[in-house]
Amino acid sequence: MIYILEDDDSIRKLIGYSLKRQGYEVRGFSLPSEFRAALGETLPELVLLDIMLPEEDGGSILKSLRADERTAAVPVIMLTAKDSEFDVVAGLEAGADDYVTKPFGMMALSSRIKAVLRRSGKAEFRKSRLECGGVVLDEDERTVFVCGRQVSLTAKEFGLLSLLMKNRGCVLTRERLMESIWEISADVESRTVDVHVRTLRQKLGECDSLIETVRGFGYKFV
Repeated sequence: MIYILEDDDSIRKLIGYSLKRQGYEVRGFSLPSEFRAALGETLPELVLLDIMLPEEDGGSILKSLRADERTAAVPVIMLTAKDSEFDVVAGLEAGADDYVTKPFGMMALSSRIKAVLRRSGKAEFRKSRLECGGVVLDEDERTVFVCGRQVSLTAKEFGLLSLLMKNRGCVLTRERLMESIWEISADVESRTVDVHVRTLRQKLGECDSLIETVRGFGYKFV
């Protein structure tokens, strides 16, 4: 789980959307009070923290995180428009694991997140586990759970579900699915995809609606 404390709605939603597509679980907050309330329920694996916030500045929040035994080891990446050398040094000396200045690209931010998680020993978990809407897929253990119930999938069904979940919200054409899962051209019996999607939906049971048909194009995981 990654927590994003950022009061700019557009930036927070962009980061959240991008990270979810990469398989991360994400929660976003615009107010420090909301963020602190969530910390009382669940500790994140990493925090993306803006500095200039309403109610309380990010520097103060960082210091309190480092002073609390529960959150002292939680990795924190600062996101801020303050880009002077003094600000960067102050943030790192206050306990930030990394310091990213605005504006930034999502590819660069994603790379910094992976590096911090890798240093904290949590990168492998994030890489192997996908979770959305009651469906949990672990690529390393080759397991799938639906609302807490383990389901058995064939190799093709597992690959199909994994690809859809990694690209959640995006329409994947039958052509791409055929080339990625079956490694053959789509003009060779593309109905194979439809058959596998149908059986996969049956196995997902109450979560079958997460795989949506986009007529004339293909499928997407919603």
